[in-house]
Amino acid sequence: MDALDRRLLAELQADARLSYNELSRRVSLSAPAVAERVRRLEADGVIDGYHAHVDLTRAGLPITALVQVQCYGTRCVLRDPAVATWPEVLQLYRVTGGACCVLLVAVPEMARFEELIDRLGGYGQPSTSMILSTPVPWRPVTAP
Repeated sequence: MDALDRRLLAELQADARLSYNELSRRVSLSAPAVAERVRRLEADGVIDGYHAHVDLTRAGLPITALVQVQCYGTRCVLRDPAVATWPEVLQLYRVTGGACCVLLVAVPEMARFEELIDRLGGYGQPSTSMILSTPVPWRPVTAP
């Protein structure tokens, strides 16, 4: 990746809906050259998708939490592909430390949160941290 690729990434992270023509204007490169660079960034896996940022509260999911799970032996959250399909699970991380994984979850009401914790209890010992606010909700990746 060079400086131009980084400029393209910055622009796309700010607004992934920009046309190649607008991108070309912003980075001072022809639209076909911009399209080729973006396709290369996609093919190389640098760009792995285009997503809308969703306000969870306005989408009906006001309760968010981080849940650490200390799994019991072979019955592990990470080994059960069904967990990744649970609608409450937004992200699942394999981590170091006392827990084997951390889940970012969002639910519409506390009763659903309790049900989720009960389900996770079948895999191990869950420990929860409710998310009160998000001072840094998302920010673009910048050059290393």
